[in-house]
Amino acid sequence: MTLNLPQLRAFLAVVDAGGFSAAAAELGMSQSAVSHAVASLERELTAPLLVRSTPVRTTVLGEQVLPHARIALSAVRSVEQIAADATETMTGTVRLASTPTVCQGLVPGLLRHWCEDQPRITVRVFEGDSGEVSAWLEDGTADAAVLIDPPPGPGIQLAMDGYRALLPRDHPLAGEPLVDIRDLEDDQFLISPNGCEARIRTIHHLAGLRFTPTHRVRDLATLISMVQAGIGVTVLSEVSRSLIPPDLILLPLEPQTSRRLVLTGPEARPWHPAIRTLAESAAGYLARTDSRSPMAVEGPAPALP
Repeated sequence: MTLNLPQLRAFLAVVDAGGFSAAAAELGMSQSAVSHAVASLERELTAPLLVRSTPVRTTVLGEQVLPHARIALSAVRSVEQIAADATETMTGTVRLASTPTVCQGLVPGLLRHWCEDQPRITVRVFEGDSGEVSAWLEDGTADAAVLIDPPPGPGIQLAMDGYRALLPRDHPLAGEPLVDIRDLEDDQFLISPNGCEARIRTIHHLAGLRFTPTHRVRDLATLISMVQAGIGVTVLSEVSRSLIPPDLILLPLEPQTSRRLVLTGPEARPWHPAIRTLAESAAGYLARTDSRSPMAVEGPAPALP
């Protein structure tokens, strides 16, 4: 049996892109070349890996092969980057996963900075909820992730992201320097059931309040629009500030709580060498821009591997 990297690369591209045409565009190849590479891999394994549907789905064998293919290509990228690092030419593509609020509020600025500071490194963003982000980092879909309150380990802490009350500017408390969550008890409370809900529950618990949201909406834009419409109030993290329209205001919240945003790599396999460069570059950028943001930016967490 003879397997090769182009076969594995084509297989992964089709799975990630959801089809052969999109995978061809991603790889800069013709669709027939991608189809040929996947078919060749299936012949070597003597069984189909994909169901040719829309979107493409993996077979049982394809699902079993998938994590090993990701690990194999991740290892190859690491070898290539080690060689590039030795010649001081850090290049390559890093697949970065993060949650919607971090992707919308923090990542665009980082992407712009990395494009200027590290032009030879390409960063591709994958957006998902906290569970998806952790799974992608573990199975090799992503090379790196901005994790929220990860357990102790290697990585660089990008920020301490505090929680704030989101109110309309005509709300009676909008002119206060600080809002006590108890003072919002008579307002309808809106919540997006994602990774922040546990922390917002904690805020209510610390204040001795029951957590009884009136409305639950999945999309952050919907949540913000409902506050704009005067339907209720909510609590968001500071990283969301850039998304807040001018008729709303984010105010410091009591009891105070925050979350750590840490840029890190996978726990169980070697890191893509470019992650160190991106992490250190991001920490420096956020430290320089801290004067323009209330988010507390701190130095590195434990040393990067």
